[in-house]
Amino acid sequence: WSVASSNGPILKSSCSENGPDHDKGSCPECCFAALKLPPPEMVFGRSFLLLEHTDGFGIEFNALDALKLVDDEHDLMKVPGASEWQAERKDVQEVSKMSQPFDWTYTTAYRGSLMSRPGAKPFQVVPTDQRLDVELLRVREKILFYDEVVLFEDELADNGTAHLSVKIRYMPSGFFVLLRFFLRVDRSIVRVHDTRLHYMTGERYVLREFCVKENKIDELDVPQHMLTDRDHVAEKLTVRSVTCERLEFPST
Repeated sequence: WSVASSNGPILKSSCSENGPDHDKGSCPECCFAALKLPPPEMVFGRSFLLLEHTDGFGIEFNALDALKLVDDEHDLMKVPGASEWQAERKDVQEVSKMSQPFDWTYTTAYRGSLMSRPGAKPFQVVPTDQRLDVELLRVREKILFYDEVVLFEDELADNGTAHLSVKIRYMPSGFFVLLRFFLRVDRSIVRVHDTRLHYMTGERYVLREFCVKENKIDELDVPQHMLTDRDHVAEKLTVRSVTCERLEFPST
């Protein structure tokens, strides 16, 4: 396996290039502008995490693909913060041109982007009842590589936060990845979408687990000052659903 990660700057609000030779397809600012919803306040469009097998297949994590899975037609979060968010962003060009509703919380069920090089086959996604071995992941061993990449963040007009990031830990026994979407809407809810991937050296698959957690804030036994601690709050939430898959190596 090879691992590549990048923590780039926040994207500009618009692209300043308009020449005939400008390739909009490879320009992050142009790609995000083509979305049907205004981007979050902070989008790290050049940041990514890529895990690629020597046979040319793998999985990547990036902000653009994550935002493509945000509902761009319905606003399902009818809370006071929604109107405040719209009011604060009304002067932003991308917001003002939007006539249709969209999910202003940027909730995404993104689990990563499967990739393959030309001539290579991608992972085969197979549903499974197999679960991650939590006790095995707690075993202390040497960390060969670690990184955390923030993909996007929005403070929801000071009414909470929407945050997407991915972490990787590579050890002699394999690797572990945690992609976490964290949403907190003040006076309303906390929601977490966790995607965990675990690969054990010598196996021919990566186990992927997608977990949805959610509670109303008044249901949580969490001090007010701790609500900004994403890791602490995530441990207190009720699990609503878990989906497990094996990303199986393609047959040779």
